[in-house]
Amino acid sequence: MAKHQFQTEVGQLLHLMTHSLYSNKEIFIRELVSNASDAIDKLNYLKLTDDSIKAALPEDWAGEINVAFDEADKSLTIVDNGIGMTDEDLIASIGTIAKSGTKSFIEAMTGDAKKDSNLIGQFGVGFYSVFMVASHVDVISKKAGAETAYKWSSDGTGEFDLGPCTKESVGTVIYIKLKDEEAEEFASKHRIENIVKKYSDHIAYPIFLNYSEEVTEELSEEDEKAGKEAKKTTEKRHEKINAATALWMQPKAKIKKDEYNDFYKSISHDSTDPMLTMHTRVEGVNEYTTLFYIPSIAPMDMYRADYQPGVKLYVKRVFITDSEKELLPTYLRFVRGIIDSEDLPLNVSREILQENRVMANIKQGSVKKILSEIKKLSKDEEKYAVFIEQYNRALKEGAYQDFTNKEAILELLRYKSTKTEAGKMTSLEAYKDRADSEQKAIYYIIGENENVMKNSPLLEAYKKNDIEVLICDDKEIDEIITPGLQAYKEWEFKDITSCEAPKVEQSEEAKKEVEEKFESITKKIKDILGEAVKEVRVTNRLSESPSCVTKDTGDAQMAQMMQMMRAMGQAMPEGAPILEINPEHDIVKKLNGCPDDALIADVSWVLLDQAKLSEGMEITDAVAFAQRLNRITAKAL
Repeated sequence: MAKHQFQTEVGQLLHLMTHSLYSNKEIFIRELVSNASDAIDKLNYLKLTDDSIKAALPEDWAGEINVAFDEADKSLTIVDNGIGMTDEDLIASIGTIAKSGTKSFIEAMTGDAKKDSNLIGQFGVGFYSVFMVASHVDVISKKAGAETAYKWSSDGTGEFDLGPCTKESVGTVIYIKLKDEEAEEFASKHRIENIVKKYSDHIAYPIFLNYSEEVTEELSEEDEKAGKEAKKTTEKRHEKINAATALWMQPKAKIKKDEYNDFYKSISHDSTDPMLTMHTRVEGVNEYTTLFYIPSIAPMDMYRADYQPGVKLYVKRVFITDSEKELLPTYLRFVRGIIDSEDLPLNVSREILQENRVMANIKQGSVKKILSEIKKLSKDEEKYAVFIEQYNRALKEGAYQDFTNKEAILELLRYKSTKTEAGKMTSLEAYKDRADSEQKAIYYIIGENENVMKNSPLLEAYKKNDIEVLICDDKEIDEIITPGLQAYKEWEFKDITSCEAPKVEQSEEAKKEVEEKFESITKKIKDILGEAVKEVRVTNRLSESPSCVTKDTGDAQMAQMMQMMRAMGQAMPEGAPILEINPEHDIVKKLNGCPDDALIADVSWVLLDQAKLSEGMEITDAVAFAQRLNRITAKAL
């Protein structure tokens, strides 16, 4: 057998598995049984769609999982008759970790003194959980349609052996040599039965427990009186230990909450209960069943391009795929569960899935059901606050992407605002209800720091007029999405950095008079600042601050495009802002007509830099800013 080195991250992972303490070691059985079920799913599908595979299998082939334990040998063996693996599959599946998030997983494990095996499911590294209890593992596998079987062996340290071996039937055998301190617990009939019933009772294939049991002969009264000694024999047992029924096909009234939760854990590899469970059977033009869950904690890879979809597609209880990202829209990628259609063909391909009218109807119906259930959840403010903490950002994507369900999604979004307490959020409907009868717009400001935005000079006119402003402090996504929302129930979304300040009582003549009065100084400031600003103008939006920075509508749209380019990894320069100065402020009044050109230059730059700082923006030259402040202060003393 040839020796291979583990991928670097796998080596680190296995070291953690072997040497760290976990809160729940029993999940390794759940993980391996779930993998076995997936392997049978895949072969079952090929048996129905690939004639060559069907011909190679026995006529009476039926998927099953066998678990055996040996107390004397201190071992546990899990066997499936699923699709199996080649040597390349074994290296890809076990020698490396192809799924995203592994580095983050390792950091999470090493960064927390309390190691929690719940992380295992979140990062898709379930097979490796076996090394929490194993001193050595052998994986013997033969792939359907292949001639050669292969054996993978490792003690979970730095390397593994891999080479051809003999195996008659297709499928995979996992032989686990238990650590001495784990053998008593896991080489146990009752312990294995309890774990399987807890996590895998509703795996759709039978799980059999195989073991040897010593049986003592029952003697008759005569034999006992005669002093005959009862013989002891060893008998082999083969007992089914799970329900082996598709949970989603059972009537809802007969399913207990614990059964729903356990099934969720078996398909999601999560150890926590779901936040929300949705079980629906649809009859009519299309007939299908869905069982969806929303995890209590958002999947770790939710914001990665290579995220793993969480919904499995079945046709008439036959597994079709678990890797199709089109089953639900991308903004619902956190949903886990099952779709089982009665109308799709068994040999449906990915291309057919994307174009099939039946699948489109199922997708549309599923989205409406999920959004409807989330709306019901929103009636409970405490529970909904937990949901929003995990999924508000994903819903914002949905409001931007899903035009059909835009209004329904907007009702579900929550925002911080100038009228919400710390830690609280508001709905758009509540925002509208609080506004006065004259207001017909939803005002917002985008940035990175909630405190900075709530103290922005741009808010002065809104505070003065008691107008609520939404605080969008997730700049990375808000700058792309919020301008594209356009309106909610005919109320237009308006960015306060690019729209006119509301309710400012000033006639056009008075406005023109102020502009003419300060025309000279605004031109002089623009000449001093040059390309650092797009324009300098007087404003009536400020009451306390001497200056602020804004952008016009065209610049706002350009900022949206630039943010999208940055999100895609492109380096984009910041656009030049508009500097607005407050003609009622003493600094601006004194600057107008000031004979000291050097002082005007220093104050002009300070007006720009302090306005930027007030919006949480970076200033071009911090040292020059400090020097200018020093010179201005010295002249004032």
